[in-house]
Order: sequence, then C-alpha cells, then structure tokens
Amino acid sequence: MSQTDFSVISLASIASFDAEADVLVCGFGGAGGSAALEAAKAGARVILYERASGAGGSTGLSSCEMYLGGSGGTSLQKALGFEDSTENFIAYLEKAMGVRGDPEKIRLYAEGAADHFEWVRSLGVPYKEAVMLEREVVPLTDESLLFTGNERTLEFKDVAAPVPRGHVPSHEGDFGGRMFIDALTSAVVEAGVDVQYDSRVMHLIADEAGRVVGLVVKQDNQLRYVKASRGVVLTSGGFIMNDEMRKRYLPDNHKWATPYGNPFDMGDGIKLGQAAGGYTINMDEAFVSLPIYPPSKLTFGILVNQRGERFVNEDAYLARLAHYASLQPNQQLYLLVDADNFDHPMYIERLDVVATGDTIEELAAEAGIFPAGALEQTVAYFNQHAKQGVDPKFRKAPEWLSPLEKGPYGLLDLSFDKQTAVIMPGTKGPLTFTLGGLDTLPTGEVKRWNGGIVEGLYAAGRVTAGLPRSSEGYSSGMSVGDATFFGRIAGRQAASQ
Repeated sequence: MSQTDFSVISLASIASFDAEADVLVCGFGGAGGSAALEAAKAGARVILYERASGAGGSTGLSSCEMYLGGSGGTSLQKALGFEDSTENFIAYLEKAMGVRGDPEKIRLYAEGAADHFEWVRSLGVPYKEAVMLEREVVPLTDESLLFTGNERTLEFKDVAAPVPRGHVPSHEGDFGGRMFIDALTSAVVEAGVDVQYDSRVMHLIADEAGRVVGLVVKQDNQLRYVKASRGVVLTSGGFIMNDEMRKRYLPDNHKWATPYGNPFDMGDGIKLGQAAGGYTINMDEAFVSLPIYPPSKLTFGILVNQRGERFVNEDAYLARLAHYASLQPNQQLYLLVDADNFDHPMYIERLDVVATGDTIEELAAEAGIFPAGALEQTVAYFNQHAKQGVDPKFRKAPEWLSPLEKGPYGLLDLSFDKQTAVIMPGTKGPLTFTLGGLDTLPTGEVKRWNGGIVEGLYAAGRVTAGLPRSSEGYSSGMSVGDATFFGRIAGRQAASQ
C-alpha cells in the first residue's frame, strides 16, 4: 500500500482499528473547526485531524471577512441602518456567480447568513458597530462593516440594491482570521472534540458497498486506522500549493499568478474524495487579485491594455478587475491618471511609472507602447462622455467619472509580470487561490458524477466548489463565509446519520 496515492482501503483488509469516533473531520481551518464543533454539539463523538502543528488553515491567514446579509440584514447591518432582504441578497449572488453558481447553495446561504453571523458572535468574536464606506480592501482601523464586492457598480445595481456585506472582526490591523480561529479553537475544545495535530490523512476506508467508514492517518511516521460510525468530513483546503495540479487545471494562471494560501493547500482532500468516487467541478477557476486601490482616488484613472484600449469599469472590485486584466494580451495593463489622482497603490510594493507627460500625446510618445494615436483616441472618447457623467462603453459609476484633462499625466505599469505584492514581498504577479473542488450537495454530501452520492463522505470549504465560483464575481468574505457556513451544515449532517 502506497502512503501517497490516496487510494481507498477496503474495510475487509483491516484487522483492527486504532481508534473510533462517530465523525472524523480532516483539516482544522474555518470549515473543519466549524464542522467539528457542530457535530459535537449534535451529540457526536468527534476526532479532528490537522496536518499542521496548529489550527488555522487559510482562514487563519485571512482577514476573516465574511460576506453576509439577507433576512432583512444581519444584526450589525441593522444597527448601522442597512436593510438587506433575502431576495436582494440572492439577486446579487446569482449575478455574481453567473452560470457557474449553484442556485440551491446560494438560496440556503442567503436564507441563513444572518443567523450565521450570530453564531460567529456567540464564539466571542468582536464586531464594532461602525461602517467603512470608503473604497477599501480591508479596514486597517476598527470598523466591522464595509463594501467588499461590486455592489455599487451600475451593472450590479441593475439587479440588487447595494448593501455593505463584508463583516470583519473589530481590530486595528489585518489579523481577523487569527482572532476567529482562536475563538473557534476554544469552542471546539470546550465541546469535547479530540483534536490531533501533526496528523496527515492518507486514505479513506470504505466497505463493500462503497460507503466511507474510516480513515488511515499518518502520525509519528506510523499509519493508524480510525473507524467512523457516522461519517467523514473533508475540510483540508484547496490545491493552490500543488504545482502539478495547478499546471493541470489552471495552466494559464500558473504562468503569471502567485499562490496564496497555507502550505498544506496541496489538494489532499480532493484526491481522497476522487479516490472514493467523488466528482470535481470548477477546477479551472481561481480567485485573482488586482488591488489598484487604496487610495480610492486611483479609481478616477483608466485601465488600458497594450493596445491602448480600456477593458473594464475601473470601479469594479479587485477580483473582477483582475479577471478582465487576465484576458488582455500578455496580461499587460496600465493605469493612466492625471495630476489630481497620481498616487501609488497601497498593496503593490513596487510599481513602474513608465511615462509622464504634460499632454496625453507626450505621455504616449514617451511610453512607446501603444499603436500610434490609440491612447489619444481612448482618452478623447472617455473624456467626451465623462464630462456628461456617463461611460457608455463600460458603465463606470458617475461618482468615479472625471475627465482626464489636468496634466501632467502618469502611466503606471500594472502588468502581471511587474506586480509585487506588499503582503508577500518578493513575489511576482497577482495573488491567487483555487475555487474548484469536490461537488457536494448543499448539506455536504460528496456527489458522484452520475448524480448519486458517496455514502458516509462529506466536504466543505476550499476542498469543494462552494459558494464562490469565479474571480469575475468574487466578493471578499465569500470564502470564509462559505467555509464556515457549509462546514457547520456538513458537520451536523454527518452527525445525524
């Protein structure tokens, strides 16, 4: 038996088990901790295995923004005067996810997100009744509510009233994920979950009918056999750190983006689920980031490709900007700003100013990048309509429309091969993480390709294709919200068997 092929081991081949529990959870990040806690609260005996030496996963590395709303609004939204109906929330999510979205998961999430926020609060995670309305990625002050998506862009306002849905623990600095994981860990331990670190799950165990009934775990360089009387929950993260899988499923992304996640996002859970008959979907999709703001005034500039053409409304969220940037020739892109808005993006460490000029003609000549007259034509068309407060080509919202008429002008090189992220110094290209994995029912059961399920096997978090399905429609907070929300459901479902 190989220790690295993740093949399924037959129950009949095992002489005895080293341990037994009702529910076994594989991976202690946001999804795994939530699943283990809910299973234990439902009366199940739970063992939670984590490959690392401590809890956290990718949730622990995050800001712990959760994208929440519906039911008239969360208690935080209501306290700050914002109303968000469930149908309004669904309309936004459906628009964001497009044809890749799972309607059942979207509705279930929208209907339960407000209650989920109360669950997070019950763990002792602090939230301040203060809202950040500026164009920010993460509040570095202590506000707990902000816009983290495309809510205020005209295309999304066509279908849903804009509401801030990014809920982030109150603190100064960017460490909300650690605060949440610490609170979750305390609750998990208090609930009686047996947490075992430095434990890598190597194989699933299945009976003759294909039902998953246990695990093979590597601990202290020894293989241990553990029986699950009710179910196994896979919550071991995505595959962004697995170079071979990334090359296979995300060949273009692999060429120009920098993996962002915890070191053990190696796709183990996906491989385990596949070996048991699970089906994967959305493996060709990943989050990508183009954080051209803050400062928000850069939004008044225009993004152009190497042909000197605009390709997106610049007031879109950073993930949507990156999605459309990735489609441009050679991923070459530039931000043109005038004297009033010339500045340096906060989250990009080094950035080339490739050209300046008192006029657009001077700047284009100095840059030597664009076809003759192309940039001048783009700016003239943009200015003509910006003066009237409209953007007929890409529909940038009026509050971000201002003609570029005040020199000197600057051209910033945002090309993917020139970006260096502040949060990961020395890296090249935009940050990325995966959005594909095992296909599951909203209740967590892992699906087979023919529509059936793998009995006894559940999954949540980035090991699955969860709520967020594309960078084009991504809002920050969708991943942690998805992982913890559907992790809880998977834990309860496994415990109920």
